[in-house]
Amino acid sequence: MTRNITSNFSRILPGFMLCLLVSAAAYGLEYIEAELFGRAWLESIVLAILIGAAVRSLFSLSDRYHSGIQFSAKMILEIAIVLLGASISAEAVMQAGPALIGGIAGVVMLSIGISYSIGRMMRLSHRMAVLVACGNSICGNSAIAATAPVIGANSDDVASSIAFTAVLGVIVVLCLPLLVPLLNMSAAQYGILAGLTVYAVPQVLAATAPVAALSVQIGTLVKLVRVLMLGPVIVTIGVIGAKSGGARPKLSQMVPWFIIGFLAMMALRSLSFIPPMALTPLHEGSTALTVIAMAGLGLGVDVRTVIKAGGRVTLTAIFSLLALGAISLSLITLLGVA
Repeated sequence: MTRNITSNFSRILPGFMLCLLVSAAAYGLEYIEAELFGRAWLESIVLAILIGAAVRSLFSLSDRYHSGIQFSAKMILEIAIVLLGASISAEAVMQAGPALIGGIAGVVMLSIGISYSIGRMMRLSHRMAVLVACGNSICGNSAIAATAPVIGANSDDVASSIAFTAVLGVIVVLCLPLLVPLLNMSAAQYGILAGLTVYAVPQVLAATAPVAALSVQIGTLVKLVRVLMLGPVIVTIGVIGAKSGGARPKLSQMVPWFIIGFLAMMALRSLSFIPPMALTPLHEGSTALTVIAMAGLGLGVDVRTVIKAGGRVTLTAIFSLLALGAISLSLITLLGVA
């Protein structure tokens, strides 16, 4: 048994160390961006994919790196998703009120259906369309990364959808505040809009901070509820996928272990079993592991495939984002938010 453990460790180590090097480079570039421009326009999670893909394209990686890269892209990512659950409290979710929570759930489900339909009309593959739809409708990179193992998406699909979604995420953060004077929106209305349309939690903070403190608070809460939809959506996708194949789904297919872990961590947070001082390290640990996983995904990418799919993926993401914005504005009007 000890020999097997040593053998597995030796097999994984080269690729894992390569992923760590790529991650370190991504963090370094993010730091340089922040020093030069006052903020990081491309986050380390995106840079890790880009650097990894560049390394894969410029150098011929031997087979000895394959196991470690696969381990980083899958297992490390799933652990990161589990740790992410500690950042969400059920109490905070319930404070939003049943009408808003139900509205957020409705927006997410409707957006997924519309985005998937747009993707298929753009002749994207089923898996790519699902990834773009979930990334657009829930939480960008995290949703894409969490959905990928459930539908069996390959590295090219994941990296393509994340890369273009990430670029749109930056554009949204920069342009969304312009809608406040254009549509005469209140701080509360804008907070809801930002929480429903911006991809990542840090991006919600960046998009709402220039407007008002109330926008930050509401936007963050709405975003957390939206992230919480990740579990039910992935379970539903797993069940539908298993049914379409005709085989009786296993529990691990319907509810991946990392989603159970995610919900367990959220429950522990809600029951105050996780000390407050541990929340920041858990969040930072989840982020760091996600960057390593994205490095693994980048190192497994064939850039030619990404470029080939680029135009269709980009158009799908743009039209899906516009549809999400329209649905979100409709919800704000329906709820009568002042």
